[in-house]
Amino acid sequence: MALDGIFLASLKREIEETALGSRVDKIYQPSKEEIVIGLRFRGGSVKLFISASANSPRIHFTKISLENPKTPPMFCMLLRKHLSTAKLVAVRQLGSDRILFLDFETVNELGDLVTMTIAVEIMGRHSNIILVNQDGKIIDAVKRITDEMSSVRCVLPGMAYTLPPAQDKLNFFTSTREEAAKALKQGKNQDFAKAIMQVYSGVSPLLSREIAYYATGGIDLLKNDVSNFRLNRMFDKIDQIREMVQNGTEQFTVVSENGKPKDFTLIPIEEYGSFLQKTTFSTAGELLDHFFSERDRIERMKQRSHDLLKLLVNTTERIVRKLDVQKRELADSENRDLYKIYGDLLNANLWAFHKGDKTVTVQNFYEENAPQIQISLDESLTPAQNAQKYYTEYRKAKTAEEKLRGLIEQSEQELVYLDSIFDAVTRTTGESELLEIREELAEQGYLKNYRNKNKMLKPLPPLQYRSSDGFTILCGRNNRQNDKLTLKTARNYDLWLHTQKIAGSHVIVVADGKEIPNRTIEEAAKIAAFNSKARDSAQVPVDYTLVRYVKKPNGAKPGMVIFTDYQTAYVTPDPELAGRLLVK
Repeated sequence: MALDGIFLASLKREIEETALGSRVDKIYQPSKEEIVIGLRFRGGSVKLFISASANSPRIHFTKISLENPKTPPMFCMLLRKHLSTAKLVAVRQLGSDRILFLDFETVNELGDLVTMTIAVEIMGRHSNIILVNQDGKIIDAVKRITDEMSSVRCVLPGMAYTLPPAQDKLNFFTSTREEAAKALKQGKNQDFAKAIMQVYSGVSPLLSREIAYYATGGIDLLKNDVSNFRLNRMFDKIDQIREMVQNGTEQFTVVSENGKPKDFTLIPIEEYGSFLQKTTFSTAGELLDHFFSERDRIERMKQRSHDLLKLLVNTTERIVRKLDVQKRELADSENRDLYKIYGDLLNANLWAFHKGDKTVTVQNFYEENAPQIQISLDESLTPAQNAQKYYTEYRKAKTAEEKLRGLIEQSEQELVYLDSIFDAVTRTTGESELLEIREELAEQGYLKNYRNKNKMLKPLPPLQYRSSDGFTILCGRNNRQNDKLTLKTARNYDLWLHTQKIAGSHVIVVADGKEIPNRTIEEAAKIAAFNSKARDSAQVPVDYTLVRYVKKPNGAKPGMVIFTDYQTAYVTPDPELAGRLLVK
């Protein structure tokens, strides 16, 4: 994932069209490496967000409100001093590279009209936000770079601003086909998509792969194996992208995997087919707002659910160990019939041994030809007492087997339950869902001393989809919702679906007195597979039956049901279908 120079060109145009001529209204610094500049103009205002953080450097308009520190940092105060009421007069990009300059006209302390520039350098961990005066001197930067930190370039107040070291690459927007063809012939023979990145500045891995995909028809080729025909297709695709950026006809696209945003660009993405979800946005700023806020939300959810996942893993490991012991004890108890045989043989041969004997050898009349068998004795017991001891061992083993089978079934059901919780946690999308799971675990005794600190959070309703035939499809987000959905909300002749022996959501197709068509059943099965632990698998078995045939056994844990009269469909989860049918 990277905001490349081509995407930055779209952002440049977006900033120019919206805010050129606007004046600085407010300046905030929410965090050490983030700046928000409020710009006002006739008829409105916008917030320009600039970040120099290593993992998400960017610049774009935002509608998200960020919390600001009570005391503004020094760099924020310095920006306010030099840029308050300044007019944005130019937005410049360095070729197709990831450097943008914002030029502001303002009046200095002497009353002279001067130009101040914010240099936004988007270069991964070397990203920076630098304020430069009209003489090219650095006033200050979000990240000061000393000669001890870098032998290549210093960024310190009072020093002349110099550009980062230039890369020997072509300008994506102005270079000719001849220049690019010549550059492609140079250097080592490598993957075609990587070669495109080596030739043009400002091209991200995703964009270069998409260009290569278009040129080769999806065939992986080394650059020296690319024919002239395919090379011309590459140039055609580059021309298309140039025109899109120039004319403002980009298709800002986010690609997601299992609902998690993975990457973004400004053209339609074809190389992944239907394996990844694709969402388009009307502006570059809207895309970046969504992408990074969603990514941050998922990361926050990951951090907040870490303790739950750790609890589930530890509990599961403990139960697996306990189950292993129970199964070994069961295997031992299955020898109980031998104890009864020993008792019978001793009773039949009480005359053959005496108190104090350690063993006795008798004929085993339970086996063909009655072979000799040696039986161990307790020398402190009489013959009759030794026989009775083996009968006692037999009865104990028989009782233990019955108890162990019950305990083993209980342990196995508990593992299934914990697996369902684990699946629900990994699919949570918000704090309310996580809260419901915590409350469920507390009720079941897994979370000790739990107190709900977020009582104001309302539980979310089940996920709702609408099939291509117009039927409502409901999907539980967790075990509590699954129980409520199946046992209370659904009616007898609605259709119930669940992945076969795989943790996942209960899915209900609301019949409303109508016959449910096969297409809707197939779509509901795909939704059930997608909302399960098998969402990344193919040919997932999904059982379905009428709700009337689904029952909850007494004492069963949340989400656990039994069902009869079912059929099974084998489907492959379809994220694109799930996204399309989801009722927002």
